[in-house]
Amino acid sequence: MTLQEFFTQNPKVAIAFSGGVDSSYLLYAALQHARQVKAYYVKSAFQPRHEFDDAQRLVRELGADLRVLYLDILAHESVTSNPADRCYYCKQQIFTAIIAAAKEDGFSLLCDGSNASDNPADRPGMRALQELSVASPLQLCGLHKSEIRKLSEQAGLFTWDKPAYACLATRIQTLLRIDAPTLTAVESCEDFLFALGLRDFRVRVSGNTARLELRMEDMPALLQHRSDILSHFKQFFERIVLDLETR
Repeated sequence: MTLQEFFTQNPKVAIAFSGGVDSSYLLYAALQHARQVKAYYVKSAFQPRHEFDDAQRLVRELGADLRVLYLDILAHESVTSNPADRCYYCKQQIFTAIIAAAKEDGFSLLCDGSNASDNPADRPGMRALQELSVASPLQLCGLHKSEIRKLSEQAGLFTWDKPAYACLATRIQTLLRIDAPTLTAVESCEDFLFALGLRDFRVRVSGNTARLELRMEDMPALLQHRSDILSHFKQFFERIVLDLETR
């Protein structure tokens, strides 16, 4: 099946939209082939401002209809207790909210950006999508991440080369409680690194320690700005360490 065939068979669709590579291309394809499309973005403490900005920019460029939903994800103990399957409980809350909003707007089918490269064994949140009957057209059509990037570039989407991004909650060590101050600290530190020109990195949190993962090609910039980085990070963390085995 192709995406064109999918949207011909399903001409009225709601899109769970994050502004990342996959959901951006899915929204683009839906707008090309479906009769009626609406995107839904869930804003919570887990989404940094720059991801929301990217989502709004793409919607403007595509001329898409977007509805933003605000969710107090930190009100849910099953999420903030941060178990190994936290993503499952988080996706339950997010997609239940989108389904309810989409139903209000007259949409019975919700699609997400899961693709053929996604392994359910590594993504407990995918179980929630199956339970809620969320469709994954990119996965259904056998499109892998590399193909989606190529198709996005051909379509002129600025998201085609965005680094893979996971929500802020993934930065916090499993079983360490998730709270607003920690999320704010991570977002501030990652924003600082973005401003220095670094890409595709993570600031991981374990207690009062921030562990920085980054690409080898960004090491010169890290060393050049070492003092400034330490000064900024020390506002939030006692120790800052560099992970030389990841990324």
